[in-house]
Amino acid sequence: MGFFDNHGLNYRKTREEAGFNREDLHGIQAAEKEATLSFARHEEQVKRNLELGLEAAESIGDRTISTFSRGELPHYAGINTFLKMPYLEDVNKVGDYDVAVMGVPFDIGTTYRSGTRFGPQAIRRISALYQTYNYEMGVDLREQLKICDLGDVFTIANIEKSFDQISKAVSHVMGKGTMPIILGGDHSIGYPCVRGVAENVEGNIGIIHLDRHIDIQEKDMDERMHTTPWFHATNIPNAPAVNLVQIGIGGWQVPRAGVQVGRERGTTIMTINDVETLGIEKVAEMALEVAWKGAKAVYLSFDIDSIDCGFVPGTGWPEPGGFLPREALKLMQLVAKEGLCAMEVVEVAPAYDISDTTALLATRAVLDVLATMVDNGKIGGK
Repeated sequence: MGFFDNHGLNYRKTREEAGFNREDLHGIQAAEKEATLSFARHEEQVKRNLELGLEAAESIGDRTISTFSRGELPHYAGINTFLKMPYLEDVNKVGDYDVAVMGVPFDIGTTYRSGTRFGPQAIRRISALYQTYNYEMGVDLREQLKICDLGDVFTIANIEKSFDQISKAVSHVMGKGTMPIILGGDHSIGYPCVRGVAENVEGNIGIIHLDRHIDIQEKDMDERMHTTPWFHATNIPNAPAVNLVQIGIGGWQVPRAGVQVGRERGTTIMTINDVETLGIEKVAEMALEVAWKGAKAVYLSFDIDSIDCGFVPGTGWPEPGGFLPREALKLMQLVAKEGLCAMEVVEVAPAYDISDTTALLATRAVLDVLATMVDNGKIGGK
């Protein structure tokens, strides 16, 4: 018997002793789950593309291709909405959808590098890179959710007036029974977004906040800035500070004024050291326990600068030592299993980005959260 024959025999023996079963692999299970998914909405979209965009030239063999790009393909073409989802010009019809994506191009609350007003554009643009199907979860968002893109909130160069616009927009969507996905924008929008959600929740709201910065001081440079959203959000009667969980906080950019407020108000603060010591699963378990205690809904705030700045250069306050992308995505998936009322992604500043990596991670976070909620029966059905 030659070396390779002997090696193969030993491998087979070891595999059998270990009880290896191909069907136990997540990769195999995910491939099987794909077979249960529908193609109905994909086929509806192809039909619509041909009707609105003309049938292709006669030389084109694939007759699902239209003359003018009207759908997902090609990824480099078309007018970007989020994930190439329908643009809903009439916001009064938002109640027909499970999820509504809205941009909040606002960075007047920025205290250092501006540019997050272009975050929604960058996220939408790179979202065209993705399709609607996720292999590991076996979820197809096109088939299992009705998603629309509402475009952007009309923000102006005034913090308080823009806050009123944002709150009205979020409240409108929530009031129609649709989940808002908010693409920021700087983190000051966390306050008006929660205010808009709170108007539509009969009971308390928990907040799970991924960040390197505590963002809970009362004012910064005499205004309500992107360092202050949670001071004001937790002044809302049904968004108490004891239901606020802040994960990833630390480093050299955490103002002491915010630390004092967090301590006084009893928020739950976890550092990256806590994450490393406890593990992602335990951190998620603790966050859910705190956020959901006595609450009727939970709001997710994902500040892109919670990620180590080596992975997300396109942000206004980059800080080393944060989450690895895989860690943050896993944490958000675990949180989303219990359901969320709304989600914001903030602080994407494309002018400082490299190869759209920061905007890409923002897109991925939204898609992972929605797919997790679908997979766990927390959203869908319209």
